[in-house]
Amino acid sequence: MVERSPFLTFLAHAIMIIGVLIVAFPLYLAFVASTHTAQEIVQAPMPLLPGNYMWETYSKALTGGGAGGGGSTAPVAHMMWVSFVTAMVIAIGKITISLLSAFAIVYFRFPFKTLFFWMIFVTLMLPVEVRIGPTYKVVADLGMLNTYAGLTVPLIASATATFLFRQFFMSVPDELTEASRMDGASPMRFFFDILLPLSKTSIAALFVIQFIYGWNQYLWPLLATTSEAMYPVVVGIKMMVAGGDSQNEWNVVMATAILAMLPPAAVVMLMQKWFVKGLVDTEK
Repeated sequence: MVERSPFLTFLAHAIMIIGVLIVAFPLYLAFVASTHTAQEIVQAPMPLLPGNYMWETYSKALTGGGAGGGGSTAPVAHMMWVSFVTAMVIAIGKITISLLSAFAIVYFRFPFKTLFFWMIFVTLMLPVEVRIGPTYKVVADLGMLNTYAGLTVPLIASATATFLFRQFFMSVPDELTEASRMDGASPMRFFFDILLPLSKTSIAALFVIQFIYGWNQYLWPLLATTSEAMYPVVVGIKMMVAGGDSQNEWNVVMATAILAMLPPAAVVMLMQKWFVKGLVDTEK
């Protein structure tokens, strides 16, 4: 029997509480700033309690009713829709392509199969910044700037997901493959009826990761979009901040930042059970 020391228990809880406060305090400040007017925020000291302009500020952010001052005044509701579509297409596209490519690598025999797998895997060593110039040139030549295709297609392949699904498929017992072959199942039926149900926890975990990855994209959308109508919300936050001597509506900017955090947080909370199970499940 393990005895717990009251002091160590208190110390552990104190450390966790301090860590939560350190992480949560900037978020609290952003929320407080979003409930005050722009003039109240820039006063010293800044208010530390919520104000009375919460609904007005968030309504102004969602509808794009800000005064501007040199920054973007695009409706945040539309920017969040662009981010949602982009994140969903990237997440579903990555999972679909990775499942099919891993299925082909594991269950089909063709020349240079191992070479092709390692060519896919080697792309992990190339950061986005290395290939962003040629990618932009191709997208621009195809007329895909300021389009959903331009925002998603260059980011839709994933060597990491392909590798993870390959490793999982290799752990599937050969008896399942032989049984399905004896029953006369085609390769695609084996894929849909056997492999996909077994992979659902891994798919759920990867969906959470890839959705957040797509939602938080900044560098590529910053290059691929020049129209306010196609700004994702992360780029929109940057565009709201005007440079020079222009006056920024920091309350609207902070409200936009808070709104931008809600969809990823909701995905994590709603799929937390599947996400954890996909990472630690050993019944495979």
